[in-house]
Amino acid sequence: MKQKFAIQLHTVRKEFEQDCAGVLRELAAMGWAGVQTAQLYNHDPREIAAVLVETGLRVAGMHVDYEQLNNQLDIVISEAEMFNTRDLICPALPPRLRNEQGFREARSVLNEIAHKGKEKGLRIHYHNHAYEFETLIDGGSALSYMCDTTDGSDIYAEPDVYWVKKSGIDPLYFIQQYPNRIPYIHLKDMTPGDNSEFTEIGTGIIDFKPILIWGEKHGIEWYVVEQDQCKGSAMDSVAVSYTQLVRLSRD
Repeated sequence: MKQKFAIQLHTVRKEFEQDCAGVLRELAAMGWAGVQTAQLYNHDPREIAAVLVETGLRVAGMHVDYEQLNNQLDIVISEAEMFNTRDLICPALPPRLRNEQGFREARSVLNEIAHKGKEKGLRIHYHNHAYEFETLIDGGSALSYMCDTTDGSDIYAEPDVYWVKKSGIDPLYFIQQYPNRIPYIHLKDMTPGDNSEFTEIGTGIIDFKPILIWGEKHGIEWYVVEQDQCKGSAMDSVAVSYTQLVRLSRD
């Protein structure tokens, strides 16, 4: 299973901004099979692509800003081809769209992009936070609305288990509603208590074992670790998360 373990580069953004090649080489040496891109901090994509080839790291999708997906799709597709990935992930919606009308608009726009991308072999995904659970649409959460495929929607889900848990929902229960519609899942752990924070995989309260078991049976292609904030060194944090994830996959 460890050939499906990737790190979201947002986790190590400060280090990546300063030395992208060094960070990629260190992540590969830790054992990570892939990385998921986010902001590139003005680094040349060709330089990044060359280091990926050198290290053997694969790209587990690209997080691409909603407005960029909507307005610069050709540039995004060119970068995806350079990184040898077919997966474009909308990481969040602009605040102006975080309401019922906005979610309806965003779902329509993302489906249009998905239809265009499908012709080129690309897939469009939606990554959640907690605010999707604060808006009801058609009797369910805005996230359920964004992930619904009963009308032929081509949007795939990239559930973030931390934010699902933060909203009071069992992450396993949530993902079980979308078999073979979750190629990517974001794994991040949560400290106990009312004022929960981000923490390394296997050191918090989220039970990842059943998620991994379910994922192997229902089409998860990449388990992507993301830790929005690290109390110490981000590189130390991702090393701990990798070790713990490998352990959980074997237990």
